[in-house]
Amino acid sequence: MTERGRGDMQRDRDNLVIGPSALEWGPDGLTVHLNEVTAPIPSRIRGTIKLRPEALAARSYALDQQERHQWRPVAPCARVEVDLRQPGLRWQGNGYMDSNIGAEPLEQGFRYWDWSRAVMPNGDTVVLYEATQRDDQERMLALRFDPRGGVRDVAPPQRQRLPISGWWRIDRATRADDGQAVIKQTLTDTPFYVRSLLDTRIEGEPGLAFHESLSLERFETTVVQLMLPFRMPRRARG
Repeated sequence: MTERGRGDMQRDRDNLVIGPSALEWGPDGLTVHLNEVTAPIPSRIRGTIKLRPEALAARSYALDQQERHQWRPVAPCARVEVDLRQPGLRWQGNGYMDSNIGAEPLEQGFRYWDWSRAVMPNGDTVVLYEATQRDDQERMLALRFDPRGGVRDVAPPQRQRLPISGWWRIDRATRADDGQAVIKQTLTDTPFYVRSLLDTRIEGEPGLAFHESLSLERFETTVVQLMLPFRMPRRARG
């Protein structure tokens, strides 16, 4: 995280301040106070995002056999409320919060991964996490979380290739019953990852999935590294 200097960050048990923006953890969940300038076309974004967990998950999961990388689904079932003053936007819906931590940069541990979070008809969340490590070993997590805090393994559905992204030609794949996943909308298409909405079916039930395909081999190329500052302006470290 090099887009801010060392002196721009403060943190304690319940707060994280990064420049003019801040995250605050309270009794009813997480509140994000946004006050930023967008890139590459500068415009102001101000407002709040509130995430209200229905249940919290305490367990972390290893993403690699060496357990150098850990993923924790902090709030797999949640509600989110977005209230922006600039631009004037308000909405609410299903939410989700997770975290990743590692003993090395992601590109040293992985070549590629597909990840998805599907909201099921009864309010459950199904997360599919499929990663290819640098040594070509495969890691698969398939978990179903309920709003009361329960979690169970899901039999991984059939693997299905999806159409490559239209602009940057990123490979996409997921898992769904009988290969029934369909891209509903491509949300973000970048040089090294693509995010999409999928209509999918898991355990015989329809779901709406937020999906990400990430190429770490693309990420570490010189041309992509040179492009990153135009997307994420960087300041000298304090």
